[in-house]
Order: sequence, then structure tokens, then C-alpha cells
Amino acid sequence: MNNAIKQYVKSHGFGQFCPKAVLFDMDGVIYDSMPNHARAWHEAMASYGLDMSPSDAYAYEGMRGVETIKLMTRQQWGKAVSDEEAMKMYQHKSHLFANYCQENPATIMAGVKDLMQLIKDSGMKICIVTGSGQHTLLDKLQTDFPGLVTPELMVTAFDVTHGKPDPEPYIIGTRKCKVAPWEAIVVENAPLGVRAAHAAHCFAIAVNSGPLPDEMLAKEGADLVYPKMTALKEDFPRLCLLAGCPSAYHV
Repeated sequence: MNNAIKQYVKSHGFGQFCPKAVLFDMDGVIYDSMPNHARAWHEAMASYGLDMSPSDAYAYEGMRGVETIKLMTRQQWGKAVSDEEAMKMYQHKSHLFANYCQENPATIMAGVKDLMQLIKDSGMKICIVTGSGQHTLLDKLQTDFPGLVTPELMVTAFDVTHGKPDPEPYIIGTRKCKVAPWEAIVVENAPLGVRAAHAAHCFAIAVNSGPLPDEMLAKEGADLVYPKMTALKEDFPRLCLLAGCPSAYHV
């Protein structure tokens, strides 16, 4: 872990790493919702003649839905559909996802509430950075995490021009938290999200909650990779202490 911090500071040309905010992705990080997303993506896209396997859903995770569809149509049809067509297709996927969530509601990822409480108790800020634009999920955050998640520290599909893997979502997240990149930790589970965090010069932690290999996350720039959220929660105080952040001593 100490080597990861040293390498992060060196590779980004920073003089320090002192976390003051933690920016969380939502699907696959806060909620165990990716199986429902993967099923919805696969079935919705198949109805339009597009091939999107459940594992593809994990690989594309973090990108805004409309952008994902336009990318897929370019790759498979040789042309991108219009924004209007892509939105119609994404709404179909969202409808299926909502139905599947009623059948099999997504649970809160084990360990994430305890981790958020550690972060809050240390005096750090918590920000949610998601490519989602589904109001039901966004509203659910405030219900499930009272006192931990607030609307003003949330970046969604409605806030950005360019979604992940562009760094814009995490750049906006650091601005909302009023911190510099070397003062931000990002918690992600998807390759494109890790790429966005790395490009935004934040310290990127990947929690591999899906079927993709750890190497894929490391290759995109993850500074640390954990197998599950509970492992990150146990290591978090040590991470802050190694970073030399004064607030960590209050964890």
C-alpha cells in the first residue's frame, strides 16, 4: 500500500497525497445492482439486433447509457444512431432494469455503510459519481444513506457533457467537494470508471465486484485493487495514516 501511494504521487507529479474526500461510483460499488443491469442490457439490446453479453455490460459500466448504445451501433452496424434513437433504446433498457429490480431488489454492498461512516467520522467528504440518470436509483441513495449521502455532493448523467471514461465526472466531483485531485480517493469497480478516475489524477481504488479480471482494472490505472468492499473498509484507516493525512488519526 505504501508503494502504491508513492507510485501515485510520482506518476502524477504531485508533492503529496492527503485525502479529504472519497468519491464513490454507484452500481457495483454502493449497490450490488450490476446483475440486474447486465441482464437488462443484454435483453434490451438483443431486441434491436445488437449483441451485448452480460460481461460486456461490466466492461462498459460507468459510461452513460446513450453513449454506450451509440458506441455499440458504431461497432456493430458501422454507424451511430441519433441521440433520439439511442435514448429510446436506453429507456427500454431502463424499463427492463426497473422490472428486474422489483423481482430481485439490489442490496447495499456489504461494508460500504461502515466505510462511509469511517470517512464521515474522519472529517472527509463523501461524493457519489455515477453515469446513471435513473431517478429511482438516485432518490434511493438518500433514503438508504441518511446523513452520509447528500444531493449537493452527487454527480450524475445530468451534470456532465462527457461521461466516463472521460475524466469530466470526477473533475466535477472534486470541484463539488472543493478538493484538489491529490486530495481525492475514487472507489470504482469498472474499467472505464477507473480510467476516468486516473485521467482526473485522483487516487483510484478498484473493488472488483464483477467477473472481470483484476489485471483489467490495474491496467486502466487502479492504484489499489480489492476483492470486496469489506476488505477496503478494514484497510481504510491504514491508507489514510500512510498518506499522512491528519484527519486519519480521528478514524
